[in-house]
Amino acid sequence: MSGGYFRGGPQGGRLFPDEVSKGIAEGRYLLVDVREPNEVAVEAYPDGVVVPLSTFDPSAIPDPQGKQVVFACRSGKRSVTASLAAQAAGLPYDKHLAGGIIGWKAAGLPTKTGG
Repeated sequence: MSGGYFRGGPQGGRLFPDEVSKGIAEGRYLLVDVREPNEVAVEAYPDGVVVPLSTFDPSAIPDPQGKQVVFACRSGKRSVTASLAAQAAGLPYDKHLAGGIIGWKAAGLPTKTGG
């Protein structure tokens, strides 16, 4: 399988932690965390909304109100699955956080505890 799997089209694909953090701060991105509630309870993205992949329903994603949706998970795999599922449901959500929360922390970005 080629790297094209991760691109998501000309406007989408992998975004790196610093890009996503900056985009959230600037009001451009809505971060959708697709990890499970038990994972989020231990460590969470500060500004993420949780829509677990195990029960993923694209209609459960909050209205992004003009922001671009960026999916995130632990390492970057489930976020791709969520992006593809959202696209299959007709939503234009083709972005995901490369490296997940592991990459987020490696970039020195903050997390919170308790979901």
